[in-house]
Amino acid sequence: MNTQVEPATLGNWSTRAYHRRWLLDQASALFDFFQYRAVNPKGGFYDLDDAGKPLDATNPVRGIHSTARMVHCFSIGSLLGRPGANEIVDHGMNYLWKHHRDTKHGGYVWSVNNDGPVDSSKQGYGHAFVLLAASSAKTIGHPLADGMLADVTEILNAKFWEEKHGAIAEEFNQDWSLIDGGSYRGQNSNMHLTEALMAAFEATGDKSYLDKAESIADLVIRRSAGSVGWRVAEHFNTDWVLDKDYRGNEMFRPSGTTPGHWLEWARLILQLWSLGEKRHDWMPEAAKGLFSQSMSLGWDSKKNGFFYTLDWEDVPAKRNKLWWPACEGAGAAYYLNEHVPSDFHEESYRKIWSVIGQAFIDRTNGGWHEELTEDLVPAHTLFPGKGDIYHALQACLIPLFSATGSLTKVITEAGGKI
Repeated sequence: MNTQVEPATLGNWSTRAYHRRWLLDQASALFDFFQYRAVNPKGGFYDLDDAGKPLDATNPVRGIHSTARMVHCFSIGSLLGRPGANEIVDHGMNYLWKHHRDTKHGGYVWSVNNDGPVDSSKQGYGHAFVLLAASSAKTIGHPLADGMLADVTEILNAKFWEEKHGAIAEEFNQDWSLIDGGSYRGQNSNMHLTEALMAAFEATGDKSYLDKAESIADLVIRRSAGSVGWRVAEHFNTDWVLDKDYRGNEMFRPSGTTPGHWLEWARLILQLWSLGEKRHDWMPEAAKGLFSQSMSLGWDSKKNGFFYTLDWEDVPAKRNKLWWPACEGAGAAYYLNEHVPSDFHEESYRKIWSVIGQAFIDRTNGGWHEELTEDLVPAHTLFPGKGDIYHALQACLIPLFSATGSLTKVITEAGGKI
């Protein structure tokens, strides 16, 4: 299948020296905001408020995904040559290994505080990010990386992976008994596992990781999203039958559909296509379809920004605007411009960055606002402050490197040169 089109007539912002310098400046500001504020001396990292102060300085709950994302992001910082990044990676890796890892039952618990586990469940989402953290830390030679990578891989294979579906189960109690009968299957954990599996493949060369990533993508995107007009379905039963009526956690399992995930998958699918030597012809078409639908149905044409969720009639349900769909949209538009260039992709790239620059970047306190109202005013109905560097940092750095793999891979290949 020929996926090439005529080059975009607009030219690409991502090739322009000023835009590239602007992106690097934003990335540096994000590193500054989190590196010097988020470290908890008792282990792990603080969630920060708008001003960059700990939301809870005494005994905060540390979610495993937040710690793992800091490890991943500051591994990227280390590859770029950022002073102090290795220390952040070491701080996070030690916390994952010594506090989140369950030495009795195996696996990694969801959240802990100074006194031990708060939520001791074993989540596929959390284990995906442990795999990402270990893979990223391996690229900078962290001494715990190989052991953690082997450990979490064994857990994913033995406890989570369901060969008959080619994807993972969602969650277990601490002792690996089923939660609520084990009836739920979700695409979000599998999407992030796809990202982590690609990073693990890049870090190790072990093709079994890539095979699993392709299996998940085939289930969640080619078969499921492809059957509902390139809208990513979120919630399923144990047989991976779509559950349109599911109601769950509105941060991690929002009801309806979530255009931000369509965007995230658009980039991941093209990354997977590249890593798999462009063997799967359906992948570029799927990426184009996912991105087109997100811009058509998810973008607020009157006030800008992506609606958080839609119902199954494609009507905006949660109309607030979150930072991470905008971040994923920027990354997806860049990847599409590199693989299937068009004026639509470039116009979308510019449109998305314009709303980020206008509304999400906090020029008063630093960092990015994680939530805005429909009218692009800072709000806190879902996210209490600034707890995450991951989405924004990747959005800033992805357009500075080749669209062929994880940032850890492409930065290494470029010798850290931007």
